[in-house]
Amino acid sequence: MPVHTRREGPLGWIVLDRPEKAHAYDRGQLEAIDEAVRTLADAAVVIVESTGERAFCAGADLDAMKGAAPLDALELLSQRVFTRLARTPAVTIAAVQGAAIAGGFELALACDLRVAGPRARFELPETRLGILPSAGGTTRLARLVGPARAKAVILGGEVVDAPTALTWGLVSRIAEAPSEAAAAWARTIAARDPGALRLAKETLDVDESTAALSRERTIEAILYSRR
Repeated sequence: MPVHTRREGPLGWIVLDRPEKAHAYDRGQLEAIDEAVRTLADAAVVIVESTGERAFCAGADLDAMKGAAPLDALELLSQRVFTRLARTPAVTIAAVQGAAIAGGFELALACDLRVAGPRARFELPETRLGILPSAGGTTRLARLVGPARAKAVILGGEVVDAPTALTWGLVSRIAEAPSEAAAAWARTIAARDPGALRLAKETLDVDESTAALSRERTIEAILYSRR
């Protein structure tokens, strides 16, 4: 299976395991992530990570996208899955080792917190391909780092390395072993009052915009129809 889950008391893990494709996802993998989020919704903290050190996630599998139609963009399974992840009651931490590109970057953005390895890098190359980051990238990145920096990444093609990501507030911590650091942080978080954690997350995320995400989906459908 390209996605594994495990549970240790109040902690849960979602582990991407498709290293031969740099953990790029197809429909089956997205559905597996979606099911994992549902299964672990009652955990206090969920860590999203991947096997190996080459990449966190390279985004959508380009081979699987070759037959994509406008309707695929309109439905945009990745956006729905990442939105479910963003809105799950559990606190979520992305442990990013290596590259987080396109939808992989958007997967990390859907988490509440991010821990990066020193060689992590973040990139949204979609406009080069005639599309846009439509699984939450345009909205969540701007909300997190501000519109000027988001434009530098999405319009200007800037690739963000780990030290820059820390300076921008894109990641909270850099660690040589991000999975281990994320697990240690998760245990500290899980010791807090679970009700207070959920209410705090809900309050902090009150600006998570359904309208903005819907606009991303609509624009993506238009761009696909022009291809």
